[in-house]
Amino acid sequence: MSKPVVVSIPHALGKEEAVRRLKSGFGSVPGSFSQVLAVQDEVWTDDHLQFRVSALGQVASGTIDVAHDHVRLELALPWLLAQLVEKIRPQIQERVTLMLEKK
Repeated sequence: MSKPVVVSIPHALGKEEAVRRLKSGFGSVPGSFSQVLAVQDEVWTDDHLQFRVSALGQVASGTIDVAHDHVRLELALPWLLAQLVEKIRPQIQERVTLMLEKK
């Protein structure tokens, strides 16, 4: 197993609004990336999300923790996907930022 990818994204929404937007946005991920990404599991506990996704035949797991002023995403990738991590980091950060910006 490789080192997890950690992305921190600032916001000025407050914790409750950020959670609301992420819950709404995370549900749309499969439709946006249905050719390569499938959400296997999604469990919210207050401001903490635990999830599993599959991409390119590989399964990855991660967490999202929402604070009042930032979101912290940690993603554990299998070896194959870890080789692409630096290329996908900007897309991960952009997608979470878009979820937070949507009203």
